[in-house]
Amino acid sequence: MKLLQTFCAVALICMVCFRVSAVSAADDGKLTAEERAKAIKLLKDTQAETLEALEKLSDEQLKFKPAPDKWSVLETAEHIMMAESLLFGAVQGAVASKANPEWETKTKGKNELLERVLPDRSGKAQAPESIVPSGKLTREEVIAKYKAARGKTLKFAEETELPLKAHTFDHPFPIFSTLNAYQWLIYIPLHNVRHNKQIAEVRANANFPKK
Repeated sequence: MKLLQTFCAVALICMVCFRVSAVSAADDGKLTAEERAKAIKLLKDTQAETLEALEKLSDEQLKFKPAPDKWSVLETAEHIMMAESLLFGAVQGAVASKANPEWETKTKGKNELLERVLPDRSGKAQAPESIVPSGKLTREEVIAKYKAARGKTLKFAEETELPLKAHTFDHPFPIFSTLNAYQWLIYIPLHNVRHNKQIAEVRANANFPKK
């Protein structure tokens, strides 16, 4: 009986230790396999959609503007490319800072918020001057710069072992406020989704060139 009691006590201690270890692993801010896979898929899928438009449309189609104050497909793609570097800079800014002890509270529910708000084209936003397209780049230049920027982002998403969720960087828009590095990472392809929809809107315009 004494041996059985000792065995039960040891088993109970092991179970408690396992639970504590599991909680610690869940709370250390590192990406889960599912989170990493989601970010990678979003990055690859949005890139493929943007490149499809850039590579298959004619020069006339790429440069068509629905109105003088609207962006063409090529200008929209240039904006996506420029924003990539700016947003990845926010990821780097977050991981360069000290871990935020309040990251779980400050960033709770923000993944879902980003996924809901960013692709929604019903809400308009003014692009910062630094990422307003010049309209001077060629198709080839935009493609090359976009692939280079996305390649850097994708490599980071595939390889990083940093506790991205524990590091934060504040967004200038109050609706988002504090975002963690993982949220800044998925912000990149979600922003791409938003502007892929804009490209689709341009292509759906009644006056869009047939070829």
